[in-house]
Amino acid sequence: MTGVRRRLAGLLRRARRPTRPPYPFTVRRRLRVPMDDGVELVADLYQPVGAGEPPLPTIVVRSPYGRHASLTHAPALAGAGFTVLVQSCRGTGGSGGTFRPQLDEECDGMATHRWVRRQPWFTGAVATYGESYLGYTQWAVAGRMCRDDPGNAPDALCLNVTMADFGAVTWTNGAFWLGGSLGWSRRMVLRGPRGALIRARLARRPDRKLAEALDVLPLSGGDTAVAGHPIGWYQDWLAHEKLTDDYWTRQSHTASVPDVTAPVYLATGWYDIFLPWQLRNYAQLVAAARPPRLTIGPWGHGGERSPFLAESIAFLKEHFAGAPATRPAPVRAFLTGADQWHDLPVWPPPGTATRRWYLHPSGLLDPAIPAGGTTRYSYDPDRPTPALGGPDMGPSCGPVDTRAHDRRPDVVVFRSPPLAHPVVLAGEPVARVRFRSTAASADVFVRICDVHPDGRSMSVCDGIRRIGSVGTAATDPPPDGDGFVTLDVPLWPAFHRFAPGHRIAVQVSSGAHPRYARNPGTGEPAATAATTVRAEQEISHDPAHPSRIDLPVWDGWAPATGGGRG
Repeated sequence: MTGVRRRLAGLLRRARRPTRPPYPFTVRRRLRVPMDDGVELVADLYQPVGAGEPPLPTIVVRSPYGRHASLTHAPALAGAGFTVLVQSCRGTGGSGGTFRPQLDEECDGMATHRWVRRQPWFTGAVATYGESYLGYTQWAVAGRMCRDDPGNAPDALCLNVTMADFGAVTWTNGAFWLGGSLGWSRRMVLRGPRGALIRARLARRPDRKLAEALDVLPLSGGDTAVAGHPIGWYQDWLAHEKLTDDYWTRQSHTASVPDVTAPVYLATGWYDIFLPWQLRNYAQLVAAARPPRLTIGPWGHGGERSPFLAESIAFLKEHFAGAPATRPAPVRAFLTGADQWHDLPVWPPPGTATRRWYLHPSGLLDPAIPAGGTTRYSYDPDRPTPALGGPDMGPSCGPVDTRAHDRRPDVVVFRSPPLAHPVVLAGEPVARVRFRSTAASADVFVRICDVHPDGRSMSVCDGIRRIGSVGTAATDPPPDGDGFVTLDVPLWPAFHRFAPGHRIAVQVSSGAHPRYARNPGTGEPAATAATTVRAEQEISHDPAHPSRIDLPVWDGWAPATGGGRG
């Protein structure tokens, strides 16, 4: 018996001794979390076994996509020693109430945080985690609670490919984000047992029903074409073209970002759909003297190569368990065109300055001011200029060869001479185009490309701006005596090296369908416009008001010691 007792005592000592990750964990399913209005939301609780001291924060993940591991990463986080609560948003995944995208996340998130801190399994601190909509649910509570309820506010945030105001991407500078809005709506209404089978089929072949619905006019008929019935939130998005409408302002949390006092880790990709706004949220925190950690890599929305999970775990263990720092600088950014990672003190990097390149009527892009003239092209909304690469939610995102696209009659291109020295783009380019259209409403779409010596014209970044619509009327610049308006078109941020011998190209067109809904040209409300007008577009090269693009160029660039696509 003595030997048996010794063995049992040894087993008990080993059971009490903290183990190293990955830890085993238990899962309690379908906990009921009461909201302030009595609705109950469903959550799963993951608890690691033998995680030891000091206790790591309890991680709260709030998702409208279900509570499975593929997006929430709950098993991996629990295996690393974190207690994790994964909650289905209102009206999704078995939770009560009706799902209204964005509108209930602030109230429900705040109620959830207060509830978590009252539970016996709470570990003493709260961190939030997630990407895309799961990141929006974090922004929805963080600033408000840090300001008004600091005792229940999150103690750290980990946000990937997300932003604090989804209205800004839905109406990108006045243009309706059709592909993302209708595609996301279709996927959301296909949730559930039957929807899972349909989604599985769609993953294996193109979604023809969605492709057909993207061409439907008026836009308000697209949801019925793709789902068989109107989708309430999609109709709401179309009906509110003005981002100043109460519908959008009450679900925007951009203004509260500077109120976040907790440590923040941000990750994103150069081809992500939310990139410009996520970097502006980063800049807000820097301006508030609370610079976050930031990673920007060569991927799109939810890129499989993103280190978000591993870097979030390291970030949280540094802050809450005293783990050593895992990187030498707050910002880590991938330089496309050179395939290099750079560690930087801040984004954009110090030593970045604006360089102006002007559009010439001959098709030249040059630092010299043009002598005059115009460039003309046509736009036919019945045969809209197609989208090509760039930021997207699917596998088609990223750089593409635009040579065939450049030859279209509705696209004009301006190219620099071959570069004698490398040019490193580091920031958000802005095109200033003096523009005139025969239509009441028009779009100006601008894309920067890297033209290789072998003729390939690889896309780098792009941007769009609409004028003459219901949503843009308050911000449209006034026309001059010749009917031209001067438009600033912000492009996607980029970190790209144009090598010696390469050329910088700037494309100008009037659409990128179906990424952005075609502009019918009539100026009627986007939801109901069904008539189309062919437009003749004109770019002015008047030397007094020349069309140009302002490039943020990193003069302090030097080859990095480490490379690779990481």
